[in-house]
Amino acid sequence: MADQETPEPTATPAAPAVRPKQVSHRGRSVGPSSNSNKEDGKVPEFEPFVLLPRGLPPLTEYLDIWDVDLMKQPHEVNKQHHHTYLYSNDHLIVRRAQEFRIKITFNRPYNPKEDKFAVEFVIGSSPHYSKGTYIPVFPNEERQTIWRGQVIESIDNVVTLGITTAPDCIVGKYGVYVAVVTKYGIRRTRRDPSLDMYIIFNPWSPGDSVFLDDEEQREEYVMNELGIIYHGAYDDISERAWNYGQFEFGILDACLFIMDKADMPLTNRGDPVKICRIASAMLNSRDDEGVLVGNWSGDYIYGVAPTSWTGSVEILLNYSSSGGTPVCYAQCWVYAAVFNTFLRCLGIPSRVVTNYFSAHDNDGNLKMDIILDDNGKVDRGRTKDSIWNYHCWNECYMSRPDLPDGFGGWQVVDATPQETSDGMYRCGPASVAAIKHGQVCYPFDAPFVFAEVNSDVVFYRRDNVGTMQPVKVNTNHVGRMVLTKAVLHDGRKDITDQYKFPEGSQEERRVLEKAEEYGCQREKASLPEGDVTVEIPALEVQLGDDFELVLEFTNSSSQQRTVNIHIYGSVVYYTGVPSAEIMLETPKVDLKPQQSTKAKVLVRSRDYQKKLVEQGNLHFIATGKVKETGQIITAMRLVNVHNPKLNVQVAGFPRVSEEMYVTVEFTNPFKFRLENVSVRLEGPGIMSINTKQYSVIGPGSTITWTERFTPRRAGTTKLMAILDCAALRQVYGETEVTIQP
Repeated sequence: MADQETPEPTATPAAPAVRPKQVSHRGRSVGPSSNSNKEDGKVPEFEPFVLLPRGLPPLTEYLDIWDVDLMKQPHEVNKQHHHTYLYSNDHLIVRRAQEFRIKITFNRPYNPKEDKFAVEFVIGSSPHYSKGTYIPVFPNEERQTIWRGQVIESIDNVVTLGITTAPDCIVGKYGVYVAVVTKYGIRRTRRDPSLDMYIIFNPWSPGDSVFLDDEEQREEYVMNELGIIYHGAYDDISERAWNYGQFEFGILDACLFIMDKADMPLTNRGDPVKICRIASAMLNSRDDEGVLVGNWSGDYIYGVAPTSWTGSVEILLNYSSSGGTPVCYAQCWVYAAVFNTFLRCLGIPSRVVTNYFSAHDNDGNLKMDIILDDNGKVDRGRTKDSIWNYHCWNECYMSRPDLPDGFGGWQVVDATPQETSDGMYRCGPASVAAIKHGQVCYPFDAPFVFAEVNSDVVFYRRDNVGTMQPVKVNTNHVGRMVLTKAVLHDGRKDITDQYKFPEGSQEERRVLEKAEEYGCQREKASLPEGDVTVEIPALEVQLGDDFELVLEFTNSSSQQRTVNIHIYGSVVYYTGVPSAEIMLETPKVDLKPQQSTKAKVLVRSRDYQKKLVEQGNLHFIATGKVKETGQIITAMRLVNVHNPKLNVQVAGFPRVSEEMYVTVEFTNPFKFRLENVSVRLEGPGIMSINTKQYSVIGPGSTITWTERFTPRRAGTTKLMAILDCAALRQVYGETEVTIQP
C-alpha cells in the first residue's frame, strides 16, 4: 500500500491539468440523467389541461392553499415518532414505510366529494413518476399511488393528512408541493425551500430492508453518537472514544453530497446495498476524489495527523463545504469511523469492528509467508508479507435479496483503500454469515475478508539453492479476535464467533474446504510435531521504560536439547510493516529433559524510543533450530507501547444552557521537549471542536487549557481531548458528563 494516496510520477505527460468539459446527453438520451439531489426539478405553478388563449380564468370556486405545516419541530409528532428529533436540522426528516403527518390550511373547509387535491413529492432535476422521483399522494383510497395518503382530521379549514412512504423509496431530500385539481388544470403552491423534507432508511419498520428487530441494538447502532474504537494488540487492547456526530448540523446534507459527488443515480438510492458499495469507494480518495486521503508515512505536514481526529463532523463538513476537496489524512480507523457516521446518519444500522492480526492478502491465497534461512534466522529481504496488528472496518445491517436466504443481517464494508474491487478501491458489502460458512462465491469481496480473518502464518526454510520448505504453520495467529463496542454501555463485545468457527473444530475444517472449492489456497503440508516449543509471554510497556523480554522454552523429550535462537526486534507501523530494527540477539539455550527454561533479554528505551512511529508497536520474532533434531521453533510477540494520558476535568453545574468549564492538563514526562503541539477538544451535544497550539512543551513542563462551553441538550456524553505532535502521537484523555434538562 502506498504511504500517501498520490499518483506515481511518470516520464510521459499525464492527463491535461484542466478536465475536459463534460459531454452533453444530446444524441444519447432524451434528457440528462438525474444524479444529483441538489438540483431542483422544474414544477410549474399551473399546469393547464387545455390551451387557454385568453389566460387563466378566476378560480375562486376551487380550494386555495393558505398554509402548509409539515409539523417539523423536534417536539412535534413527526420527528418524535420517526426518531429524528436529534437532527440539528430545520427541515422535516422522516423514515421510510412509516406514516407522517402534515397540516394544510385552505381558504374554506375541505369537501371530499367535490374538492380534489394532492401532495406532490419531487426529487432531482427530472422528476418522473415511473422513476420514483415524482410521487403524488391523494387523500382518498380511490386514488392511491406507491405512497399512501389518508385524511386523519378535518376541522374547519385545516386538514391533517397522514402519508406513508414506500418501504423502498429513494433516500434523499424532496421538494413538497400541494396541488389542487381544477377543470382548467392543476394549480400548485410555489416553490418553497422551507417545505423541503428528507426521507431516510427506517430500521424500525419491518418493510424496510434495513429493519433491525431489537430496540436496544437500534438505540446503539442508529441513535448513539458516541463510539469506542479499539486498537493496540489483542492481549493489550487500547481504546478511544469517537464522536460520530451523525445528528450535527450539516452532516445529513454532507452525506447526500457524497452520493452526488459519486454521480450515483437517484433511482439507486433506495437500495442500501448499492449505497454502501458506492460509499465504500467515496470515503477514500484513491480514484474518485473521495472524502479522505490515506497516509501511513508519518509525514502529515500538509494536513491533520490521523491520530489527531476526535470525530467525524469536522471531516465531513470540510469535504462538503469545499465542494469535494479530499481531507488530509486518514488511516483505517478514521475511514471506519467516518463511514459509520455516514451510515447511521442515513438510518442504516452500523458499527465499527476491529480485527486483531488482520491479513492483507492480495494474491488470492490464505498464506502469510515468513522466510527463514538455513539456520532458522528470519530473512528480512525475502519476507514481504505483513499482518496488520489490527484493522478496522464497518458492519452494516440489511437484508440481501441478491443472495440466498440466510445471508442477510450484518455485512462487512471497508473504505480503507487496500485492493481494488470492480476497478475501484472499495470492499463490500460482504455477508458475515457467508464468510463464516466459507461461501466466498457471493458478492461482494467475500474472499478478501475471509482471508483477513482466516489466513495461516507459514514459516518457510530456504536453503542455499533457493528451495523453500514449510517448517511451521501457525493457524490461529490471524483473526485472533474481532471486537466491537457493546450495546448501550462502554464494554467490549467479542464477535469472533460470528466470523469463524473455533480453531481446530470440524466445522472450521469444513468451512476451509468449502473456501478452497471457490479458489482460496492453503498450505497443506503435514508437519511432524516437535518436542521443543518456545513462547513469548505478554507484557505491558510504558513509553520510555526499559523492559525484559522473556522467552519460555519447554523440552517435552527425554533427551537434552540445545537451541540456537535468533531474537529479532523491530519497530513496526500498525500495518505490520517494519520501520526500524532495534535489536538482534542470538543466545544459545540448553534445555534439560522434561523441563522448562526461561531466557531473558533486556530491551532499553534508548534503543527504541527515538525510532518509534505513531501508535508505536514493537514486534519480536524468535526463531531457532534445535541442534539435535533440526526442528525449527518460532514465536512472535507484539508489544504495544503505551503513551502518557491527558487529564480532562469539568467544572460547573451540568444543565442545558448553563455555562460550564473544561480543563485539559498535560505534563511532559520525557527528557526531551515537544514542539509544534496541537491539542483538540470536543464533546457531542455540548461543545464544538476547539483547538489550541503550543510551540514548545519543555521536559517536565505542564500545560493547562481551560475552555468555556454551554451544553445544547440533555443526556450523558463525553468530552474528548487529544494531544498530537511529531514526536508524540495519540495522547488521549476523556471525561464523562451527564447534562440535566
